[in-house]
Amino acid sequence: MTAIIESPQSAGLVAGVDAHKDAHHVVALDTQGRRIADRAFVATEHGYRELLEWLTSLGEIARVGVESTGSYAAGLTRYLLAHGVQVIEVNQPRPHTRARLGKDDSIDAEAAARKVLAGQASARPKMTTGLVESIRVLRLTRESAIKTRTQALVQLQDVLITAPAVLREQITARSGRGKATVCARLRPDLAQLDDPLHAAKFALRALARRALELEAEIGEIDTQLDALVARAVPTLTSKIAIGTQHAAQLLITAGQNIDRLKSEAAFARLCGVAPIPVSSGRTHRMRLHRGGDRQANRALHMIAVCRLRYDQRTRSYAARRAAEGLSKKDILRCLKRFIAREVFHDLIALDGL
Repeated sequence: MTAIIESPQSAGLVAGVDAHKDAHHVVALDTQGRRIADRAFVATEHGYRELLEWLTSLGEIARVGVESTGSYAAGLTRYLLAHGVQVIEVNQPRPHTRARLGKDDSIDAEAAARKVLAGQASARPKMTTGLVESIRVLRLTRESAIKTRTQALVQLQDVLITAPAVLREQITARSGRGKATVCARLRPDLAQLDDPLHAAKFALRALARRALELEAEIGEIDTQLDALVARAVPTLTSKIAIGTQHAAQLLITAGQNIDRLKSEAAFARLCGVAPIPVSSGRTHRMRLHRGGDRQANRALHMIAVCRLRYDQRTRSYAARRAAEGLSKKDILRCLKRFIAREVFHDLIALDGL
């Protein structure tokens, strides 16, 4: 840990934190933007306590701008919020800014503090101490299990294609799961693994068992997610085409403290479904937003597609807008925006969110 500059105490100081896995670098500025002090702290509970005591010794803490509040600085963010410190989420510097100013921990921490001081950063970080964080962790685990299961099934199919014909002809199932079920019962001779036939049996059995174990794991996670999401958003999952996984993703995007979003328009922007004007001359139209949380955008897209297929009210709306000259993309954009509004009002009506 290093201390660079110390000056007399000042009231209303603003601090910036550049977070890393093992240490957090902190720079404190006064209200005029002058650097007061600079120091690094270990990323542990003891380090968080030292950091807060050090900042308090410099003066009254107005705000602390923190990078990576959802990853490396998640623990520090929770600690500061628990002790009544106002934490502001700060995005990492843009590449052209780093190219101009250089890059090190002190520079990044000072840049975070200056963004807060200038009002360029004002977002409140998501809370990671409630039910939504539990849902996020389970959903993250589920997604990785699905990817690994898919990879195992693809590899199983690849091995089966090049396996000896006598073995390949035994596996007659058409689906990936059916092939995995059959291959899991293969009995290779471990003493003859130098024979490609028995080596292929061993590989197929290993891949099949891996895929089936992951399938059981996914089912177990789904059971827990069903219960948690139903507890968190009981009204949302009762809506047409909004299942557990879509509701979970939208809940994760909004966060436990959804009141940090000023309006349903802000939520739509966060989900990447806010309309972007692309009018020129006599042409007046909007287009899809390319930013925002793409996972939330995908959830809204799938809900809209499902409703277009099964919900008569949505189909009637789409037919009316098509008659007005809107393209299919424009209709989907409108539907996703409407669904975002519907979801937001369900979320803010819940206690604790």
